[in-house]
Amino acid sequence: MSNRITTTINGQSVTKEVEGRTTLSTFLREDMNLTGTHIGCDTSGCGACTVLLDGKAVKSCTILAAQVDGSEVKTIEGLAQNGQLHPLQAAFKEKHGLQCGFCTPGMIMLAVDFLESNPSPSEDEIRHALEGNFCRCTGYHNIVESIKHAAENMSGVPA
Repeated sequence: MSNRITTTINGQSVTKEVEGRTTLSTFLREDMNLTGTHIGCDTSGCGACTVLLDGKAVKSCTILAAQVDGSEVKTIEGLAQNGQLHPLQAAFKEKHGLQCGFCTPGMIMLAVDFLESNPSPSEDEIRHALEGNFCRCTGYHNIVESIKHAAENMSGVPA
C-alpha cells in the first residue's frame, strides 16, 4: 500500500508516493538522493541517520516516510547556506571532528538541535547529549571540541 505525502525537505516542497513500510532514512537516500543521511544499524542504536524533523533531532530509521506528511525535514545537505558551511560543519572541519565521516552527519544534526536548546553547554553536557550517537573512529574528543567550538562561534560565549 502506498501513501501520497507532501513534506518540505531542506526548504523545498516535495510530493511523492511512498510505500507504507518505507522508513524516512530510506526515503531520503533512495527517493530523494540525499545520501548524507547514513543508515548504520536500522534499529536507532547508532544515530548515523539523525535528521531534523520540525526542528527536532530524530533517528530517521525509526520513522516511516508516511509519518512526515505535512512536516519539515532538514538533512545535512540542507545546513549550508549560500555556499557557507553551517558553524557546526565548519567547526567539525576546523577541529578535526571526524575520521571516516560515517557518523558525522548524524552527530552534526544532533548538535544543531542540542545547541538550539543549550547554546553554551559544558563538556559534560555535550558528552551526555551525544550518548545516543556512536562513533567508532574518533574516541569523541574532537567531536566534543568541535561542538564546543561551534557553540562559542554561534553564541559568542565560551563554552
